[in-house]
Amino acid sequence: MQLSDFIIANMEEILKAWEEFARSVDTQMPHLDDRGLRNHAEYILKTVVLDMRSSQSQQQQIAKSQGHGPISVDETAAQTHAITRLMAGFTLDQMVSEYRALRSSVLRLWLAQKYTGEAQDVEDMVRFNEAIDQALVESIGSYGKAVETNRKMVLGVLGHDLRTPLSAVTMGADLLRRSKKIPDREKTIAAQIAISVRNANQLVSDLLDLARCNLGVGLPIKREVTDLHPICQSIVNELRAGHPQAQLIFNDIERVVGQFDPARIAQVFSNLIGNAVRHGDLKQPIKITLKANENSAFFDVLNFGEPIPPDAIPILFSPEGRCSRYSNDNRGETVGLGLGLFIAAEIVAGHDGQIEVGSTLEQGTVFRVSLPIL
Repeated sequence: MQLSDFIIANMEEILKAWEEFARSVDTQMPHLDDRGLRNHAEYILKTVVLDMRSSQSQQQQIAKSQGHGPISVDETAAQTHAITRLMAGFTLDQMVSEYRALRSSVLRLWLAQKYTGEAQDVEDMVRFNEAIDQALVESIGSYGKAVETNRKMVLGVLGHDLRTPLSAVTMGADLLRRSKKIPDREKTIAAQIAISVRNANQLVSDLLDLARCNLGVGLPIKREVTDLHPICQSIVNELRAGHPQAQLIFNDIERVVGQFDPARIAQVFSNLIGNAVRHGDLKQPIKITLKANENSAFFDVLNFGEPIPPDAIPILFSPEGRCSRYSNDNRGETVGLGLGLFIAAEIVAGHDGQIEVGSTLEQGTVFRVSLPIL
């Protein structure tokens, strides 16, 4: 008896083995009933059998073994199985273990009862393993896509919903600061609350921008005729007030006018100058320059202190890269997602510009932005 026929003839016994393994998986979700434990196992096995019985050239077999098998337009049983397992609380490892258990139970039963060692039996095992691998790849892909979609949606909803309570706190703090009925000490505390909430609100804005980028929407850029000098000066004044110990030097008085999104460019200025204040040596000056020629505007921020490690520069504008690279390293303040730098890079790219960084102990760390003047 061929393996495909054996699977159909012993379907119930194989499904019981699948069910028992699924029951042994410990999740934080409620326990599944028998139907839930079996899920789409029968359909997956029938798909495997159909694949094993279909004719396949040597080239098709090689392509399939390399992960280039035929792609179904409709959602497969393996893909649906992955989504339902995710909803049931299975981790990716636990779901993959199901396939290992399924493979093992089928082959053990067959080898014990029907295996004869003929060439056809070896071919059946090869085809069976290829079909199981194909189903596993479909499940893993579907599981990963669902997790990523959920992550992006949660990030967007969380960022959006946090704005309402933050706005209420900001309004309350501003009312307390302007009140003539409370002492100066309480007004100072209210001012500190307002500053902290503004920082939190900026983080929420960055999270929303990250969600837009992850969802493929991109950052909205609304260009208008804009002079960048007063925007930069406003950001410098704001950071001077918030960080009186920082020596921010910005003496440029040249007008830099072009087609820019003023709010977005203000984010770039704030993120880059703010980074210099947070990570630089505040005993040394932070120099900000803003200049232009006929075609481009140039914005530089220079600070001194501990340089950025050379191996960190390629992933400096990637939240995922920074999180992965430094999650287990003790890098002090270099650890983090770096949303500010990521958002700044996206805004600059949205203006068809470039952002570069150089960092040495002797010459300092400089972030340089160039933007075409339209």
